[in-house]
Order: sequence, then structure tokens, then C-alpha cells
Amino acid sequence: METVYIRGFLQQVGAREIILHSRNFTALFPVGHRRSERFRYRLPRARRPTRVHDHRWPLGCELLPPPSTTEASPVLKFLTIGHRGVMGVEPENTLRSFVAAERAGLDAIELDLHVSRDGALVVMHDPDVDRTTDGSGTIADLTLAELRALDAGRGERVPVFEEVLDAVTLPLQAEIKDIQAARVLAEVIRERDLADRVEVSSFHDAAVTEMSRLVPGIRTALIGSRYGLDIVDRAVDAGAATVCLNLRRLTLEIVEEARKRDLRIVAWVVNTQEQLRLVHTLELDGVTTDYPGLGGRP
Repeated sequence: METVYIRGFLQQVGAREIILHSRNFTALFPVGHRRSERFRYRLPRARRPTRVHDHRWPLGCELLPPPSTTEASPVLKFLTIGHRGVMGVEPENTLRSFVAAERAGLDAIELDLHVSRDGALVVMHDPDVDRTTDGSGTIADLTLAELRALDAGRGERVPVFEEVLDAVTLPLQAEIKDIQAARVLAEVIRERDLADRVEVSSFHDAAVTEMSRLVPGIRTALIGSRYGLDIVDRAVDAGAATVCLNLRRLTLEIVEEARKRDLRIVAWVVNTQEQLRLVHTLELDGVTTDYPGLGGRP
């Protein structure tokens, strides 16, 4: 550990932590009890170069100026979204998990959809059943009856989307994997008039675009895991109102660009108070979490 002199934007968060904003990342760092003079902190250097390839700065990155706070933003509700229900304590993507999320007071539920061989909207994250059930095979190759025979954890059956709609009253964020799922889901949304209750998300731009075409006015979100600044243009082009972004790769530059384009930002997966403090420092709109006890505000 060596003392590194830093120019740029360091944001104090409590007595023992600072937020470091850079072009490549935004991170929460601990600092000692004794406050140093401005912009002087003990931070580790990078083990290897970052994309900036500049070893003069901590972690190889030069820092950005602080975001502007002169323009007022509308106050919207901060959302705490249950990831596949509350998968940290219940079997993921099961009715048991969704009911637990609602009872825990979460604001919304995230779930995943695939289409079975006979056209049912099956709630499961993976394209196959091997990881989360006692069976094997690909969902697209199995009928609903075959899927129903599987144990999805603690005796739970594999649910279909319509069952989730009836089991809980919370808003749902339904992640689709392809255009086929978009078309089947769009039919259910139109039949049951769900446009106000369901937000549709996807990693795939084409699926988001197709959903917006099939159900005009539906709320959509583009998900990013390994993304860069281009995620903002991609979301706008796909007609999404929200970007759901991996917190580990989120940067201040991406946040500022998303705000300029009027996009809401939800971070995933946020499971610790440290991560939650970072989310609030960046003034994001919500989080997706595996646990019911995380809470919305620090």
C-alpha cells in the first residue's frame, strides 16, 4: 500500500468510506479514521492496466469531475425488486419465492420466461431445467406436462406466467430471452390488460424492440452485463425507458449519459449495504436483490 495523490472527484460517504468515480468504474473504498488533506488517500494501485492504461492513478484510472447538481430532477419512488422472487432464501422462480417477496414488502418481482414445446410461458431462468430442478433437458424440448412433473425446490412445481399473475399482486418485471417469448408474452398482456402491471426486460435489443411493436406503450428495459457507454444508445434505439445494469461495471459517465437521455437506471444484483450505499450515492432509481431484508434506503 502506498500513498497516492489523486486529482478529480472523491465523494465522502460517512467517516470511513469514499466513492471513487472514474471512466472505467465507480467504487466504494474504505479510508482510515484520520482524514487526510484534500485528495490524498491511501489506495492500492492496479495489478494490471485498465482500459485507460495509465499507471499514474489508483487502479490505473484518472478521475472525472463531480456530477452537476444544479438541475432538479423529479422525485420518483426508489424500487426494490425481488430477483426471481427472493432467490437468496427461497427456490428461485417459484410461487413460494414470489409470495415470499410480496410478504416481505418488496416493490416488484423480477422473473424469467421461456416457451415450452407446446407454447406455455414457463417461469425459469436457464434454457434447460438441469440446475434448478431434479430433471434434465431443454425447456423448448419439453411439454408443460413434463415440466410440471419436476421438483423446482422444496416440492415446488415449475410455474407458468399466468399462475404468478394470480398468486401475487405486485408489479412484475418479466425478462424474455428471445423474440418468440416476446410474441407469446405480448398475447397474454393484451388478453389480460397487463400493460400497467408488467414491465418487459431483455438482454437482447431485438426482443425489446419487438415487444414495443407488439404492445405499444408497454414499459420495457434493456439489461446490460458486460456493457459500455453504448448501452445508452442501444436502449434508446430499442425504445426502452429503463436500463438494468450490472453494478460492478457501472460508471459515473454511463449514469450521466443515461440521465441526459431520460433513462431510468436499476442496478443488479445488490445484496449488501455497501452496494446499496453506492447505489444511493449514484442516485439510481432502484435495485434488484436476492434478499428480502436489504431495504430501500440506508
